[in-house]
Amino acid sequence: MSEYIILSIFLFLGAFIAAAATVTGLLLGYRTKNTKNKMAPYECGMETIGNARIQFKVGYYLFALLFLVFDIEALFLFPVMMNFKEIMAGHTALPPSVVVIDLIIFIAILVSGLAYAWKKGILKWE
Repeated sequence: MSEYIILSIFLFLGAFIAAAATVTGLLLGYRTKNTKNKMAPYECGMETIGNARIQFKVGYYLFALLFLVFDIEALFLFPVMMNFKEIMAGHTALPPSVVVIDLIIFIAILVSGLAYAWKKGILKWE
């Protein structure tokens, strides 16, 4: 029971510190008006040319999120593949069948995300 008390204290402290930092920034922060120059996109100190939303119909951020999804896929699959022999031999906490089913579900979710992105046209370069 004491583990849950310690966990709840840390969760409370984390939420309190995050809220306190946000409120402090709002109260003490320097406020400026939203001018045209302030709201303009900034990239590498160069003047922006064109509009990113026209080049990619859905925007750069979705392309970046797609990259992030597959980057995280590699991050999660790497340890499993490095220990695949031990997993299949049964030298881990989970049985091999559970690990294989988890991998199939994980990859199926990522493939469905890729199919959705492909359908939406995120991967088209114009």
